[in-house]
Amino acid sequence: MAAQPVSRVVRRVLRAGVRSCSSGAPVTQPCPGEPVVEVLSRPRPFLGEHAAPFSAFLTDSFGRHHSYLRISLTERCNLRCQYCMPEEGVPLTPKADLLTTEEILTLARLFVKEGVDKIRLTGGEPLIRPDVVDIVAQLRQLEGLRTIGITTNGINLARLLPQLQKAGLSAINISLDTLVPAKFEFIVRRKGFHKVMEGIHKAIELGYSPVKVNCVVMRGLNEDELLDFVALTEGLPLDVRFIEYMPFDGNKWNFKKMVSYKEMLDTLRQQWPELEKLPEEESSTAKAFKIPGFRGQVSFITSMSEHFCGTCNRLRITADGNLKVCLFGNSEVSLRDHLRAGASEEELLRVIGAAVGRKKRQHAELFLMRQDSPPALPSTFRNSLRVQVLRHRVSFSSQMVTLWKGGGVPQAPLVAQRWLGSSLPQRHFSSHLDSDANPKCLSPTEPQAPAASSGPLPDSDQLTHVDTEGRMAMVDVGRKPDTERVAVASAVVLLGPVAFKLIQENQLKKGDALAVAQLAGIQAAKLTSQLIPLCHHVALSHVQVQLELDRTRHAAVIQASCRARGPTGVEMEALTSAAVAALALYDMCKAVSRDIVLAEIKLVSKTGGQRGDFHRT
Repeated sequence: MAAQPVSRVVRRVLRAGVRSCSSGAPVTQPCPGEPVVEVLSRPRPFLGEHAAPFSAFLTDSFGRHHSYLRISLTERCNLRCQYCMPEEGVPLTPKADLLTTEEILTLARLFVKEGVDKIRLTGGEPLIRPDVVDIVAQLRQLEGLRTIGITTNGINLARLLPQLQKAGLSAINISLDTLVPAKFEFIVRRKGFHKVMEGIHKAIELGYSPVKVNCVVMRGLNEDELLDFVALTEGLPLDVRFIEYMPFDGNKWNFKKMVSYKEMLDTLRQQWPELEKLPEEESSTAKAFKIPGFRGQVSFITSMSEHFCGTCNRLRITADGNLKVCLFGNSEVSLRDHLRAGASEEELLRVIGAAVGRKKRQHAELFLMRQDSPPALPSTFRNSLRVQVLRHRVSFSSQMVTLWKGGGVPQAPLVAQRWLGSSLPQRHFSSHLDSDANPKCLSPTEPQAPAASSGPLPDSDQLTHVDTEGRMAMVDVGRKPDTERVAVASAVVLLGPVAFKLIQENQLKKGDALAVAQLAGIQAAKLTSQLIPLCHHVALSHVQVQLELDRTRHAAVIQASCRARGPTGVEMEALTSAAVAALALYDMCKAVSRDIVLAEIKLVSKTGGQRGDFHRT
């Protein structure tokens, strides 16, 4: 091993390691939520105080010293996260074009010699590479390398971690976007929630502290779980890292999905006003906070609202050997090709130095988008939808802490029984946040607005969505008064005896059909204006989707309720919610039976409009 530089600029231990699916896959977009790393670069006078400057090959034209290298070990992944890749996967690079183990170690050796002191192994999912333990062991032999980290989805972590720790793994980041098992399956399209929990528990057991848990926060999907995640830090040495959802080509990003750091912080402080900010390390990409008396801490990766491109110290090598100097940049250089052409160490360094020297000050596309983005949505909207699956009186997070403190994670059937109630003879699901609610899902769980009248609506002498010349037109509701609007719709899915039994016992291979249908209904209600061309966008204040199994008809009965205050009704939101929930249930069961019928999609009631209330008898 060649001698290290006489004196190095002080290395800052970088706390940000993020989602494992973002460094080497042929997908054009990295996994949403991965932050661009920032290291606060020292001014030039600081550099002058040192006898030997940082390697010129790893210093860009803005004086940023790149001491952190992420290496993708594989393009493959054992999950299919909805915001990351399609369900069928993506085209993979031929194996012959991927870096071999020896090529990975050769490049790592070269970068460490020039000043890199932290390497993080990523993917795809790095723990599905057969020789990952051997790679860690060989990296550990490199003089000057202080930290070897890994970012994983956690599925294989519990099994491999004892070997990885012995080989020299010193830091772990585990990606987990939800604490609800059914929602986990909905997001990643695979089972495995209990395996991730087991992996986190194993990391704690083996003494990793803190164990970093990366959660990409997405409005309408998991922002309602912020408090549950934070509650876990009370008794566990976790650093729960909330990551602002970031735009990438193909992930259909828009500002409505992004929950800002300040918005999240405000939510947390309402529950824990004593939340205190921790001093930031010089190179930190995260803003860290702690609740007094809690064992762990909470961090925010503010990739969108308060960027940190200007002092980024991160480089990436993809699984096929391309050097990326910026996560958002399209410019790559193939180190693999130079290696296989027999390039010398000096020639490789010139190629690396030229690429680093071309690194831009910031990724312009992101900031152009941010400047055009409207402010965050009001709290009345962001707090309206809290998905519950018959929540017990004891909070979910309290149950999880108790479970982990007990020293083990139950097998999947017990997890399903405890958190989803799947062992009940008759399974009831509700999205209503009231632990005292009547468990019969089709019974009202909250008072409805009083009805002024019953029966059919009065006929109108003309269609409301056409103009005087018969052309389609959107109704002008600008002069209508704002009133409280409530609508309830229902649908029936006639499943047949086979599919019905599998759903009742929660034995479908795709996962929990009722929970997926419930989530689909809630999402559909919020997207109605995008699906129905002339529908107004409505800021819903409440959505409730309920499902009940009807044994006599081998059917699932769906009821969707929507509420909003505004100048227009929410009938379409309720009908869309019920219909899409029914379609989702069909999709979950179609491999079992094609003899499934969607029936009786109808409006049950509506209140609050100028034309009077309606209740179907």
